[in-house]
Amino acid sequence: MFIAFEGLDGSGSSTQSRLLAERMEKNGHAVLLTKEPTGDTPIGKMIREILQHKWEAAPHTLQLLFTADRAEHLRTQIEPALQNGQTVITDRYLFSTLAYGAMDVRMGWLRELSRFFRIPDITFLFKLDPRECIRRITGRGSDFELFERHEKLAKVWENYEKIAADFPNFHIIDATKSIEEIGEGVWTIVMGKIQE
Repeated sequence: MFIAFEGLDGSGSSTQSRLLAERMEKNGHAVLLTKEPTGDTPIGKMIREILQHKWEAAPHTLQLLFTADRAEHLRTQIEPALQNGQTVITDRYLFSTLAYGAMDVRMGWLRELSRFFRIPDITFLFKLDPRECIRRITGRGSDFELFERHEKLAKVWENYEKIAADFPNFHIIDATKSIEEIGEGVWTIVMGKIQE
């Protein structure tokens, strides 16, 4: 099974992807927990440097890098793990590229770039007001990255809602609930899919 966690920065998707991986492993499931952009590849490192303003790239260049990073991520990690019977849980996937990337380039172009990528069996989309996302981000002392500004986050959320309506197996999660409540909801959905 292939599971993706999506949402605005600060919405809790990273925490919940980790908690799900830990819980599945405790229950005897082989799990690969991963993320995008990848952190240990040259392409992933380039993306992170751009997002941290260490150097500048044109919007189309950045989106091509995201796409290249995903292609390698699928080839070297996701597909082999799925073939080995592992459950793959990724913190961000192609839907982040569509939602965030469409701020600067055409959504249609991004979809065309992504048309051959595997679609997750389950995608969890965490819904949280952009103001609360920013409050959480600043509360944990993180540096603001390229996308972490309120006006943009509100637009990114609009993009996410459109994407969720167009792709299968999306579950929109109320991210205002407690970590425990959210985790239980995620677990119920995943176990239901496993038992199908």
